[in-house]
Order: sequence, then C-alpha cells, then structure tokens
Amino acid sequence: MLAVHKTALDAGRFPPDCFPMETITYISTRGGGSPLGFQDAVMTGLAPDGGLLVPTELPLVADRLDAWAGLSYPELAYEVMRPFVDIPPDDLRDLIARSYATFDHPAVAPTVTVGDVHVLELFHGPTLAFKDIALQFLGNFFEYTLAQRGQRMNILAATSGDTGSAAIYGVRGRDRINIFVMHPQGRVAPLQEKQMTTVLDDNVFNLAVDGTFDDAQRVMKALFRDLPFKEKYALGAVNSVNWARVLAQMVYYFYAGLQVRRETGAAQVSFAVPTGNFGDILAGYYAARMGLPVKQLILATNENDILARFFNTGEYQLGTVVPTASPSMDIQVASNFERYLFDKVERDVDRLVTMLEGFEQTGALRVPLTSGSVVDPLFAAGVGDRVATLDTIRRYHATHGYLLDPHTAVGVAVGERFMEDGVPLIALATAHPAKFSQAIEDATGRDLAHHPRLDALKDAPTRCVALPAEVEAVRSYITEQVD
Repeated sequence: MLAVHKTALDAGRFPPDCFPMETITYISTRGGGSPLGFQDAVMTGLAPDGGLLVPTELPLVADRLDAWAGLSYPELAYEVMRPFVDIPPDDLRDLIARSYATFDHPAVAPTVTVGDVHVLELFHGPTLAFKDIALQFLGNFFEYTLAQRGQRMNILAATSGDTGSAAIYGVRGRDRINIFVMHPQGRVAPLQEKQMTTVLDDNVFNLAVDGTFDDAQRVMKALFRDLPFKEKYALGAVNSVNWARVLAQMVYYFYAGLQVRRETGAAQVSFAVPTGNFGDILAGYYAARMGLPVKQLILATNENDILARFFNTGEYQLGTVVPTASPSMDIQVASNFERYLFDKVERDVDRLVTMLEGFEQTGALRVPLTSGSVVDPLFAAGVGDRVATLDTIRRYHATHGYLLDPHTAVGVAVGERFMEDGVPLIALATAHPAKFSQAIEDATGRDLAHHPRLDALKDAPTRCVALPAEVEAVRSYITEQVD
C-alpha cells in the first residue's frame, strides 16, 4: 500500500523561511523512469510510459488537524500542499493567494447546512464549477514554472464539460501557453459548451470531436504516449491525470471535514461524491490516508455506473456510454482509476500492468473482495439515475428552498442511502445549478436556475473547430496551429 511518513517536519506548521531538505517525489504507476520532483511531475502530466504519476509517500497529519481547523482556505491549502511541492514557501503562498483571489465567496469553498446534509459548495470560482479550485492554481503554477525555465507549453485536454471551461479560464491570455480542448460534440450541456467556445483569446482552441468523452480521452492519451510528438510540441496536461489537480482538490476535504467536525462535535465525517472520472473522490481517498477522520467515501454515479459496480462487485467492466441529466459524469473509462488500482495491488507494477493489458483486450478486470465482501471498507457506492436525480432536486427545492445541480443531486441521492447517526454527511456540490438549467426546469417545472455570468453568454460570439475523434486529425490540427 501507499507509504506514509512522519518526520520532524510533520511536528507542526512550516515557518515562513523554512524550506524542507527533502520533499515527496513522484513515480509512475507502470514503473518506468526515475522519480520526479513536483515541478517536473506537473509539467510532464502523464508519465512517459503511459502511467500516472503518484507520490512515493504521504505525510501523516492527524496530529495537526486541531491546529488546522481554524485556518482560512488559502492558509490550509499551503499546509496541505507544502510537503508535496518543491518550490520555495513564499512562492507557494503567493501562487495560492492569487489562485483563490478570483473566487466570489470569501471562504472559497463554504459548507452550508441543508436539512440533514452539509453541502460543500465548490462552485464559487470563475466558471462556477469545482474544477476551478484546481485549475486556477494549475494555471498560475504553469505560468510560474514556464517563466523560470524560459519555456512554452501546449496544453491538450479532453473534457466531459467543466474541466474544459475551467482549464481555459485558468490559462486564457497567458503568453507562454496554448490550450487545445476536446469536447464530445453535442454531448455537453449547452452552457458548458458556451463557456468554452465564447473564449476568443488567441491561445485558446476548442475542438468538438465526433464521439464520446471516452473517445476524446483515448485520443489525448495516445498523443501523450507519442513521446517524440509530446516533446517536440511541449504537451502539457490539465485533466485529472495531472497530479496537481488531485493535490489541490485534497484541500477542500480537509477544509470541510474539519469545519463540520468542529461544528457538530463528531469524531468522523462521510463524504458523498458524484464522480465519473474518479479524480474528485481520489482526492478524498488520499486525504483519508493522510489522517482526515473519514468514515466513508460514498461514490455516486449516474447510469454510467462502471465505478459503482466495481466497488460493489470487484469487477470493472466496460459498458456503453448513456447520455444523462448529469453529462459531466457520462464516462466509462475513469482516467484516475489507475492510481487507486496501483494501491489496491500494493504497488505491484507487474500485476497492475497485467490487469490493465487484460482490460485493454477484454474490457474487464477484477479484484478480490475483502473478508467483508467489499472491495474497500472506506468506499460505499450507488447509482443515482435520472428519476432519483430529478426527484432529489425537486425535494430539496420544495423542502429547503435550495437548488442542487444534477451532478450534486446524484451525490445527495446516493449519500442519503448511507447516512448514519452521529456521522455528518458532507455532499460535494460540484457545479452551480444555473449551468444545468434544463435539468432544474425538468425537476421543478420552473425556470429557476440563472447566474448573470452565464446569462451574459447567450448571444456571445463563439469559435470552435469540428474534428473526427481520430489521433491523426487532432495531431495535424495541433501541428498546424503551433507551427
């Protein structure tokens, strides 16, 4: 399993002028290459051997939680991220401060009590989605490192909705960065598409690919595996395959968990997490491994239930992507799942590679269940289908006057099934409901979900190129634009 360490640096907060002699390094889940520092790991994105980069160890922080409970979000972000990052402390503080100065709420990620559920609002950033929390930081970090190294970068991303707009807003207008974002044509919410395609900065390229998100992700990974092309065109990743995304998302688990524990006096908390790509809930898994007292991570999927089936049966088996009311989760191949599997097989590279090769050939893999007939006692899993999603939106609005976006409603619907007395349930609200106004209207019968930032996009000009979901088509387009 993933190693944890406790050193003298773990005794308390780092003083302003302290720079650790050793920071955590990163290795590939597939065993290739030498360990990398944080800057190199982030700039590389996907490991050269096609694996995902993971930390060699995790700090244990249980003895620091009481001191952390009263920190502001930027202060806590510094404490959580510091052991993982190999840049000077003052530079890290500055990057964090600038990243979260763009958020509308002073708490950055506030938790509000709605009935019996504590809703963690992650939608107060520039694009009104949880992806902003990681991608505002990542955009600033890219700019910082590229300026230090005198380099340029061409970001290539695949999105099922919110990652694309959040990534674009994180790097738009930056001198040393171009960004190419692929989205599945006709398969993202209209407002999500508008948020991407109305950004007309010269360094932003939107690509509508003819296929599903999984097709776009397949193209992206193939181009990252083409090492000569990746090196020549300085490809960088902003999808949750990039470790910085996961690290930045770990912070809000600590922030909400510590706040709710302090308010309720509870010993543990549980989190309900709507997820399709496994990146968001993976951040919670690492936070729990570091010492955050988590009773359960409740994994919620829509009808595209490959992850829910895995945690309930031990079998990870491909199905057909089904369009749903929560389109950002309409995914079958979860790109972050490999990081979890790496731990599940106790970091046995040969065993993991064999499993992944088998999955490529058959579309299925299996892990043994534990003595309790579960894959992992930390995880519970369930499905919130369209009926449950719309019913949850309707109930919470009628009972509490609170609007849930459809992805958040999936998480709440599944989370309610696993609620326990004495264990507060924190539900991750991953997007503002106005981003999915049609689902809100379908649930309530009323046009309730608006935000002035989104309403302003209605008649805004757009720019987008349609391409087939083929590696060579996307490669040629990037080559033409960069050259």
